[in-house]
Amino acid sequence: MDQLFQLSAPLAGKRIVVAMSGGVDSSVVAALAARSGAETIGVTLQLYDHGAAVGRTGSCCAGQDVRDARAVADKLGIAHYVFDYESRFRESVMERFADEYLAGRTPIPCVRCNMGVKFTDLFALARDLGADCLATGHYVRRLEGPAGAELHRAVDPARDQSYFLFATTQDQLDYLRFPLGGMEKPAVREIAAELELGVALKPDSQDICFVPDGDYAGIVRKLRPEADDQGEIVHVDGRVLGPHKGLIHYTVGQRRGLEIGGLAEPLYVVRLDAATRRVVVGPKAALAVRSARLEEINWIGGNFAGPLSAKVRSMSRPVPARLEGERLVFDSHEYGVAPGQAAVLYAEDRVLGGGWIAETESAETAFA
Repeated sequence: MDQLFQLSAPLAGKRIVVAMSGGVDSSVVAALAARSGAETIGVTLQLYDHGAAVGRTGSCCAGQDVRDARAVADKLGIAHYVFDYESRFRESVMERFADEYLAGRTPIPCVRCNMGVKFTDLFALARDLGADCLATGHYVRRLEGPAGAELHRAVDPARDQSYFLFATTQDQLDYLRFPLGGMEKPAVREIAAELELGVALKPDSQDICFVPDGDYAGIVRKLRPEADDQGEIVHVDGRVLGPHKGLIHYTVGQRRGLEIGGLAEPLYVVRLDAATRRVVVGPKAALAVRSARLEEINWIGGNFAGPLSAKVRSMSRPVPARLEGERLVFDSHEYGVAPGQAAVLYAEDRVLGGGWIAETESAETAFA
């Protein structure tokens, strides 16, 4: 187990800071770190503590989760510190999430959280504590390549979280450790059970931890009351098909819930126009995208110049593409690509980086 941290042996005299969210994954990482012989310090960031999320199972970094992390640290006999980052999280993640929806984009708050609070801020805390590395429970692999540390997909494809970590910088990657990237989830739970950790059977946290019961619109409405402004549903050919109940209720590629009847063909949300508050719909062919312009590109691929693939949704498979400056060009038409999503670039299992989709170019000029 000790070699999972990829620190030079012996580890006695080393110090590892573990990001403890209160779940089974980060708890096992803390246990592995403690077993390695290094001084281990658990750090928990309290990010929110509101309403139903506080006692809800499947949450992260809220009231009960903080208590679970503390209990695990006590069981392992390691130091544990809690830092209140609620206001920082609200400003940099939750409010940005709401603003992205109002702008007609499809936000991915988990990436923003990793970019800011979890890696940038926690990285600084670990440095201040004199740690030799910062370890987390993410399912990705950090491998040493010819030019230094590389980020790779997890061994277990069902658990792989590399899509959400594309914005990790090279400096952060040099300092980070991901002990679970080469393991499958059942093995992680077995370790937790063997150590009699109280979180061994705790449910996994949901993708967006601060959204109770998946009610995205409800969270946006609380943060931005104007989010329910209504508008028109318009066909790509210009026909007005009816009213909609607010842009926050729609995403690109959506088919269900449009509440427009009397049409022979199935319609999908093609784009959201925040300026006119219009939901533009059309046939599936209108969703075909030839390329996308990326912004805030992060590259950790070194001098790599070979063929790559791109993943534009967390649950989709990478597809062949090429990067021409800020323009990502797909070898074949890609569907359901939405502004606000991340495009993550791979060379087989290696993460080369990625960027945020700013705008897309339709594959059919008729729908441009």
